[in-house]
Amino acid sequence: MMKKTHRVESIGHGTIGSDGALTLIQQVRDEGEAPHQRIWHIRQVGPTRFAGTMSEAAGPILIEQVGDGYRFKFNLRGGLAAEQWLIPNRDGKSGSSILTVRKFGMTVAKSEATVRRLSQEASRAP
Repeated sequence: MMKKTHRVESIGHGTIGSDGALTLIQQVRDEGEAPHQRIWHIRQVGPTRFAGTMSEAAGPILIEQVGDGYRFKFNLRGGLAAEQWLIPNRDGKSGSSILTVRKFGMTVAKSEATVRRLSQEASRAP
């Protein structure tokens, strides 16, 4: 809450298992911190609903498709509640991510990002 704005970059690789569940592993570089890995496991639980886990979450991840976008809701350690929207862009190759983190109902952090699909070759570059 008292930190200045900083850059976060992640590169992820996802696979769909034989059970239809998505496993996404992200390599995260948070400015001023050691790189770390974030792991998501997501499965569809209804026509427009998904659930799963994320390594940094304190409890389950709930995802709902709303129109063309997806609303993620989850809790983080320290009593923080997160809501993230992932909305596809018109180009069909990228999306916008808007994350809001709240504590006691007050916004304590916000993040806006662009999510892009990299080619296989680009994602393997050092």
